[in-house]
Amino acid sequence: MLEVRVVVNSTLEKVWEAWIDPAQIMHWNFAADTWHCPAAHADFRVGGSYAATMAAKDGSFSFEFGGVYLAIDPMKKLSVDLGADRFLEVYFEETEEGVCVTERFTPEEENPYEAQQAGW
Repeated sequence: MLEVRVVVNSTLEKVWEAWIDPAQIMHWNFAADTWHCPAAHADFRVGGSYAATMAAKDGSFSFEFGGVYLAIDPMKKLSVDLGADRFLEVYFEETEEGVCVTERFTPEEENPYEAQQAGW
């Protein structure tokens, strides 16, 4: 499993909503400023699916990334089946500095681990 972590200077409620609301996901779910997320949807329930379109702003490339929610512990943890024997766990923890979001995910085989970790 690879792990990435970031501290967001916001409230737990706002960070949680940013993760589960498709309209908000489209504002942050991309790896670099040259990319964007023009579409997202989420059926936010155990067994429901979500997907987000990742696209280069210059129109040269896009792909859909998503999965199926396996477990939801509101404002604490999400578990997602990404398909192809890949999984994602997202943890939310309030700290003095803000909300620590930790993602642990099964890497894919097509790209170097360092690139995947940087992109997440």
